[in-house]
Amino acid sequence: MKAIFKIVAALLVGLLPLTASAQMKTEQNSTVKKHVELTADVVVCGGGLAGVCAAVSAARNGAKVVLVQDRPVLGGNASSEMRMGIVGAKTDETQETGILEEMQLRNFYYNPLQRYTMWDDAIYSTVVSEPNIKLLLNTSVNDVVMNGVRIAAVKAWNTNAYTEYTIHGTIFADCTGDGILRLSGAKFRKGRELPEEFNETYLQEGGDSKTMGNSILIQLRKTDVDVPFKAPEWAYHFTDDDFNYDTPKSTIPGVKFNYKRIYHPHDNNFWWCEFGGNFDTIADANDIQFELKRIVYGIWEYMKNHPDGRGKGYELDWIGSLPGKRENTRFVGPHILTQHDVLSGGHFPDVVAYGGWTLDDHHPDAFHKKGRISVEYSVPQGFGIPFGVLYSVNVPNLMFAGRDISATHMGLSATRVMATCALLGQAAGTGAAVAIAKGVDPAEVHKNHIAEVQAILEDDDVMLPYRWRKVSDLTASAKVEEPVEILRNGIDRNWEGKDNGVWVAPQEQTILYTWKKPVTISGVRMIFDSDLKVRGKRMRKLEATTERVKMPAMLAKGFRVEALVGKEWKTLYEDDDNYLRLRKVSFEPVEAKQLRLVVTETWGAEKAHVFAFDAL
Repeated sequence: MKAIFKIVAALLVGLLPLTASAQMKTEQNSTVKKHVELTADVVVCGGGLAGVCAAVSAARNGAKVVLVQDRPVLGGNASSEMRMGIVGAKTDETQETGILEEMQLRNFYYNPLQRYTMWDDAIYSTVVSEPNIKLLLNTSVNDVVMNGVRIAAVKAWNTNAYTEYTIHGTIFADCTGDGILRLSGAKFRKGRELPEEFNETYLQEGGDSKTMGNSILIQLRKTDVDVPFKAPEWAYHFTDDDFNYDTPKSTIPGVKFNYKRIYHPHDNNFWWCEFGGNFDTIADANDIQFELKRIVYGIWEYMKNHPDGRGKGYELDWIGSLPGKRENTRFVGPHILTQHDVLSGGHFPDVVAYGGWTLDDHHPDAFHKKGRISVEYSVPQGFGIPFGVLYSVNVPNLMFAGRDISATHMGLSATRVMATCALLGQAAGTGAAVAIAKGVDPAEVHKNHIAEVQAILEDDDVMLPYRWRKVSDLTASAKVEEPVEILRNGIDRNWEGKDNGVWVAPQEQTILYTWKKPVTISGVRMIFDSDLKVRGKRMRKLEATTERVKMPAMLAKGFRVEALVGKEWKTLYEDDDNYLRLRKVSFEPVEAKQLRLVVTETWGAEKAHVFAFDAL
């Protein structure tokens, strides 16, 4: 038997020649570092929510994309590494949709226990499912190659694969927050303007390089056993004297004062463990991180062991590995968003995104300041943000999205939050794709093609302030029953207290369109109600729970699209496990006089709620 094995082995060796990959590698036949050249239409630097939405929107609209992320996971401040809350507009009617809502619904579907590492993978799935995206994780951009005033390529280093990348592109989008593509010579600002430069009355001091600080968060676990907590020796060890100061509430309508929340841990997200605004939040990142570790360990020791029992029933479950950043640098575009733009509602003809977070200015002294450490000023919900803040004033093929857009320090204080950044990313990616399709720079898109960018964003389920989506020509020309008429107003959500949808009982009611003569139909666009009142889509402050989240009950789980072809109803598309709000489906073109949507099942409600059904 052994002889047979030897013969077979000898035959296999002869049949399978020894390749270079099968040889043992030494310094004589291999290199330590690898160099890879890539080329794309759009190169997105930064894989936070802004970068992810920029990459996905550019890819879905036809551009070849390379997405470069310097961490092992996507999501940035929202990821499992930092776990900052995703916030933005404050009212139910203005909740952000588009790619952000898609990822949140995917997370509900695949991650009902709301585990942060699986949330990372819900974002990851959104990216890797796009064939037009090449994703590079653990890869840091460290240089820029210029061709005159234009960026020709970026250079990057992958720490895991020991690989140097040179990534050539046509449009480059900086979604890093830190603004690494400033290496191009792009104009930028860091710090606080003098109040008089833009007459920003909420800015009490400025003309310096100070910023809002960084925060490291902690998460707690409920427990039945209480034991004291001992912080490391290098941590701060606080006493009541450290927090002995007045905390008066604001008496001015629309103004809120915020303080350190060292009381009961329930629903406490510890954002106020903040430091670094008096330093360089990029260059001094390591020192800032250590100081924040000293603060948060000391805070929990103080809270957990306090004699008033405020920490009873909780244990420290997780501490952030990286600080989340609020502010460092801002590029300069043809428009600089200011306090007044936000307060006036942002009525811009080139509106491509919106915000709704307060003008929320954090003092640079942050945690070490006695008294209030941030002041919030209320703003109009859904204030518009223009395309002119998303591209460079002096580097023609540079765009940006997230917290490095063209804004003043005060303007940024309302747009830096992640739901708003996601919308900015989707707008930038869409604008980049249009630039590629037209063969022009972002400035030309701004001048001659902004209406196309806006129409694509609305079609992709992004609400734009002060305007509504135009329904398709086929939808507008169809005959409908009165209850269905509302689906042609282009308002894909409840608005100003009005229900802009149709309630459909599964298997009993349909949404029906009829034409006088047969028309060619090749697809449909649908918006199902994903319940924008549910804020729990944005992850929990306490992770360790066995309580499962539920999909929005009125969302259509199963549906069919049918057409009357001749005298028979033909099924064009069906799905029995839908979990998304926006569905755009294509099929072989048919000639039909009638088209209908049949909901077969909901996620629990008696009826499904539908905001849009467009024939394409």
